[in-house]
Amino acid sequence: MAKIHRATVTDANLNYMGSITIDKELLDASGIRPYQMVIINNVSNAISWQTYVIEGSAGKGEIILNGPPARIFQPGDKVVILAEAYLEPEELKGFESKVVFVDEKNKMTKVEIHKGTED
Repeated sequence: MAKIHRATVTDANLNYMGSITIDKELLDASGIRPYQMVIINNVSNAISWQTYVIEGSAGKGEIILNGPPARIFQPGDKVVILAEAYLEPEELKGFESKVVFVDEKNKMTKVEIHKGTED
């Protein structure tokens, strides 16, 4: 489980076959992996979309919606990117999820670690 909080969409490519391209540095910091399924919530229009991740170039701040979501996610929109994990209750012991906060150019400002239950 991981989250990239309030990233800014940098491009929307309707003619690509689908997915979301995310800057490699943000993927590394969050633990989100290429080809992992994510949910993207558009803060600007309250639309949610599920797709898979493509690794973007490191340090460019890329958040690009490809294919059909390019109609509803536009450059400048704020998004929250959520990566889920399905876990059994016993797997939560010692589990950590990360929340990556970014600035207007999608540069990391802070990473919070949330721990699973200890009981």
